[in-house]
Amino acid sequence: MENNITSPECCPEFMPLPWDGKLFEWENKKFIKDKVSTFFYMPLNFGKVIKKLNTKIERASAEVPDWLCLSDHTSKWNMDIYLAVDREISDANNVSISGKFLSKVYEGDFKNTEKWMKDFESYTKKNNYKLEKWYMWYTTCPKCAKKYGKNYVVIIGKLI
Repeated sequence: MENNITSPECCPEFMPLPWDGKLFEWENKKFIKDKVSTFFYMPLNFGKVIKKLNTKIERASAEVPDWLCLSDHTSKWNMDIYLAVDREISDANNVSISGKFLSKVYEGDFKNTEKWMKDFESYTKKNNYKLEKWYMWYTTCPKCAKKYGKNYVVIIGKLI
């Protein structure tokens, strides 16, 4: 599941099976964090922020495991993004995330996000888990989603 950021594709093709309905733990998983401006939750400068982070990663000769980029919608106007890295990046906001997590894969248009979130809440309750926080993982850009014919989104919930 490792993908190098310098892959010739814009976004590697996402394989849902390793992430669908999975329970896992992270112990100090490394990420670099930045902010994206949003307008009613729609990202405005996502590509620009990702390019800035990618430049820092390339300069550090680092990799992005699984091409994992978590989005935390903190308001209608802001989204924090966490890009997984295999080492600390000297000129970035390095953070680590630990805990027990549950993930579920969805496919379709972004307009289904509210439906997916309700389903994920139901899924966690059905499996006797309680959510502390959740992240959205938009696995490909719109151009690559069109190229691959699938728009996968993974919800990753941190469990209490």
